[in-house]
Amino acid sequence: MKLKYNIFIIFALSLLTASCKKSFLDKAPSVNLPEERVFRDPTLAVQYANSAYNFLIQDYARFNSHRGITGQFSDEAVSGNNEPAVRFITQGNYHQHYSQGFSNDISDVYNRSYAGIRIANIMLSKIDGVNWPAVNSPRKRVEGEMHFIRAFLYFELIKRFGGVVLIDEKLEANGENDFPRNTYQECVNFILKDLDAADALLPLNYTATLNVDNGRATIGSSKALRSRLLLYAASKLNNEANDLNKWKLAADAAKAVMDLNEYSLQATYSDILNVPTSPEYIMMKIRGPRSIDGMFIDFAMTPGSGGGNCQLNPTQNHVDLYEMRTTGRPITDPASGYNPTRPYENRDPRLAANILVNDAPWQGRRIETWSQISATGVKTFGRDYQENNNGYSATRYYSRKLCPEIFIRNQPGTALLNYIYFRYAEILLNYAEAQNEFSGPEESILTALNQIRTRAAMPVLQTTNPTGAGYVASTKDAFRIRIRNERAVELAFEDARWYDIQRWKAGPEIVAQPMYGMDVVKNTNASFTYTKILLPINFQKVYLDYMHRYPIPRNEVFKSQEKLVQNPGWE
Repeated sequence: MKLKYNIFIIFALSLLTASCKKSFLDKAPSVNLPEERVFRDPTLAVQYANSAYNFLIQDYARFNSHRGITGQFSDEAVSGNNEPAVRFITQGNYHQHYSQGFSNDISDVYNRSYAGIRIANIMLSKIDGVNWPAVNSPRKRVEGEMHFIRAFLYFELIKRFGGVVLIDEKLEANGENDFPRNTYQECVNFILKDLDAADALLPLNYTATLNVDNGRATIGSSKALRSRLLLYAASKLNNEANDLNKWKLAADAAKAVMDLNEYSLQATYSDILNVPTSPEYIMMKIRGPRSIDGMFIDFAMTPGSGGGNCQLNPTQNHVDLYEMRTTGRPITDPASGYNPTRPYENRDPRLAANILVNDAPWQGRRIETWSQISATGVKTFGRDYQENNNGYSATRYYSRKLCPEIFIRNQPGTALLNYIYFRYAEILLNYAEAQNEFSGPEESILTALNQIRTRAAMPVLQTTNPTGAGYVASTKDAFRIRIRNERAVELAFEDARWYDIQRWKAGPEIVAQPMYGMDVVKNTNASFTYTKILLPINFQKVYLDYMHRYPIPRNEVFKSQEKLVQNPGWE
């Protein structure tokens, strides 16, 4: 692998100016400073270390610089726009997608992760030479942050690509550094070593002056990353033999976060991404208030947005995952109480929080994704739907979660939408999944899941009383289905579903299944007729067995003189 770094001190520092107002990353020197001066001055050294945060992923609805979302990969959503960048993703042509300069979930994440790793490596190599103050020295914290960020960036790499090249020392700028890939397990071990170091160095929390709400690492975030890392390591993609000890390690890692007694579920779910602070936030990037163009261009633009291409279109496949509110049963269960003529009535409240459906209240009006044919044969449309128009939803659904109701088109600065790295609900879900795979059904799993369901105003799950609300059944397989469904609903559009599908190796069963939308007809008496419809062929998705991992960017393979071996299926 030939990693050619042109990341000079001033480049890393200049990134700080793009950070949010009042962020701990705000200030940076405005001149090009020699390395020896930066690492002699503790203030400049801290600023340099802070710049490593800029290489972490910081937003949803991303897959390229303009259009695309990771949810678009999965069963969560399709894109209403049929431009080449979207078609490449849908058809599984990832090589073609990023070779055209579109992708930042493959090539950009690959490159920016190694750039951030380089900064962490340099800081760790220079930390002993900094003239740290004798009192209130930030040295311990900075060292912990560098270990955490390096671990986080390596995790983002291995969850996409599998084993990657491990580099734990400074590489010279413009140097030619050719290394083979390490194994996945070697990478996991390396990350765990970094997290052990971070645990010993980071504080549990910070004073307000350090603005932890802007995403500074803590013991909690280090342990949360360990929980996610070990869950992935235990999953089928990385644990074909189903070593139960790996599931035990993952369950214990999640329990370690729970046992900190530092976090709890927020009282409300509907604004989970939209508050400046929350007892549920373990680590987050505060992102707001921003204009919609400062968030996702047109991917999550509001319904009826005046011609903007609102391309984040949730599928009927995703909508069908939301259970019935009264019975707590899937809508496919004959005993659920589901009424297909009133498909959104009495559903899990998280459906209304995550998805805008026809006739839902929105900004003082009702969402209109219906069509209507008059007695004279004239077809008309509601304000939020136009047939064969890229500016409107292809499925008749919009994402409410990523488009806060407070946002008003052409009024910048009205939307607060945070990027959540870790929140407590994920930890509970991690624990439930890992513990079930290790031991099968037990009370601690129900306790974890039912905290989330109670917050959502859903019936609690139980292993007995098969006629009661929320019945689970008493087998590991039955629990697995309910846990995965709970994860899909609770973490909807939060950058989790696609990677869950990959680690479960469930893409052929979930992503490659037919994608559906909803046809909505407004009747003359103002009622609606709902019909589930198969989406056109351009919205159907390809997922083959080798797509559980991304392809290594071709330019990196070429530069390595074949020392960097491509993932199977992408050669």
